[in-house]
Amino acid sequence: MSIRVTVVRHPRENLKKCSLRHLHGREDFTFLTARDGFKFDASGFVLLEMGAAPISPADAEKPLLLLDSTWRLLPRIRGKIFGNYTPRSIPPNVKTAYPRVSKIYDDPPGLATVEALYAALKAMGTPDESVLDGYPFAEKFLEINAWDKPTRGIPQTRGRENL
Repeated sequence: MSIRVTVVRHPRENLKKCSLRHLHGREDFTFLTARDGFKFDASGFVLLEMGAAPISPADAEKPLLLLDSTWRLLPRIRGKIFGNYTPRSIPPNVKTAYPRVSKIYDDPPGLATVEALYAALKAMGTPDESVLDGYPFAEKFLEINAWDKPTRGIPQTRGRENL
C-alpha cells in the first residue's frame, strides 16, 4: 500500500473488538489515541466521514485519516480534529458484513473501520487486500459487495472495476 493511513481512536474503543488490530505494527499505519487534551491537525489529509462527497482516485495523493470509535462516541473524537483537510465518504452502495448488535443504541448504517479502509483504498484506485487479512468477516464483505476474494498476485474482477 502506498497511501499513509492515520487512525485516531477513542480511548474507550475496545481493542479486542477492533477491526484494525491486525494492522498494528505496519509501517504504513499510525495509530493515535484521542485522550483528554488531544488535538490533531488534519491539514492535507483525506478524512473519512459520513455525508461528504465520495472518495475517488483524485484523492490518492493525500494521506488518509480514519476515526475509530463507536458511533455514540464518534462526535467526541471528531471534535478533536481540525485543519484544512478534505472530507470524503465511502460510496453509498458499499455494504457491511459486520454483525452489529446493540440493545441500547441504534447505530447509523455504516461500515466497520477496516471495511471503510478497504473500500476507501479501492475507490482511490489503490486497493490493498492485505488490510482484510485479519478481519473475520472479510470473505462475506467481499462477497456481498460483489468483489472477488483476492488470490495473492493474481488480480481478479467480475467486470466491476470501480465501486
